[in-house]
Amino acid sequence: MDLYFKNISKYWLFQFLGWMMFAGINIFFAFTYNLFDARFIGRLALYVAIGLLMSHFMRMIIKWLKLMQRSINYQLTGFILVSVLFATIVGIGETYLSMFAGLEYKEEANWATPQKISSNIFSSFIYLFIWNCIYFIYHYVAESRKNQLDNLKLEALVKSLELKTIKSHINPHFIFNAMNSIRALIDEDPSRAREAVTALSNILRSSMSSDQHETITLERELNIVKDYLALELIRFEDRLDVQYGIDEDSLDQQVPPMMLQTLVENAIKHGIGKTMNKGEISIRANETNGQLVLSVTNSGILEIKQDHDGFGLQSTSNRLHLIFGDAASFSIKQLNKDLVEAKVIIPLSK
Repeated sequence: MDLYFKNISKYWLFQFLGWMMFAGINIFFAFTYNLFDARFIGRLALYVAIGLLMSHFMRMIIKWLKLMQRSINYQLTGFILVSVLFATIVGIGETYLSMFAGLEYKEEANWATPQKISSNIFSSFIYLFIWNCIYFIYHYVAESRKNQLDNLKLEALVKSLELKTIKSHINPHFIFNAMNSIRALIDEDPSRAREAVTALSNILRSSMSSDQHETITLERELNIVKDYLALELIRFEDRLDVQYGIDEDSLDQQVPPMMLQTLVENAIKHGIGKTMNKGEISIRANETNGQLVLSVTNSGILEIKQDHDGFGLQSTSNRLHLIFGDAASFSIKQLNKDLVEAKVIIPLSK
């Protein structure tokens, strides 16, 4: 029995309970005022059946029009208009079906009068508008709770990613490599050494402030990536070749902070850093079909374990889902025997 009720959706459970409650209230008042008889039961059963069917169709229209996703003023207007439309259908339908089924009383010889039809439409509007109000309140509360939970998850996830990013950027190996590279440049190329110090400072500053914004422009994110690669180019020298293919129109689009940098760092750590041969990293961004497509390709072999001993790839996927919903996606795959691609798809900001 428990399994049977679990298989019934909340919507249909509330539908049946709501209309049964409506029938119960009417039966109570019918007994109270001595109006309970066979015709009353027949007309009540007919009205409940029509109401149940029409309220379901009304819900289908609400979902088709996506009223719950509109502004509050649009929702209110839409719910009133939908209630009027279906109240008219229910009022007229109940009037004539009752007449054809012989459920009218003798004193109702002129049953289908304009006044009676109008009265039935008005009462049906009251019931259906109450139904709509309950439907709206339920979904509004449910959506509010979902948004609150998503915001809390996002906040916790961003905090976690920030700590991982800071830890990665200030870990002894990174600082050691960066400072050694800068020290080697001080005598050989002081100007380039100063640029390297500036790049390192920018990276650390960006890491520390990554939790202040849910999204930043792609242009700003690219500046962080270029600072990071500037330091890595000092370390890898001719072993690293970096290419960019950035659509200028996409520079104003919003992306999660440190997301692209995470993918590039992953490419360096698990691709270029694991071979003595010359490697290549390609960073591309373009707009297509209402989406921003970001890709980072690198020389190397994709290892399943890299999502665990690296950092940020799972967080990248989670952040995208929490910020942009199902409209965003993240994937990483082996394109050929020595080339890996990480791709992010984000809906274009309006």
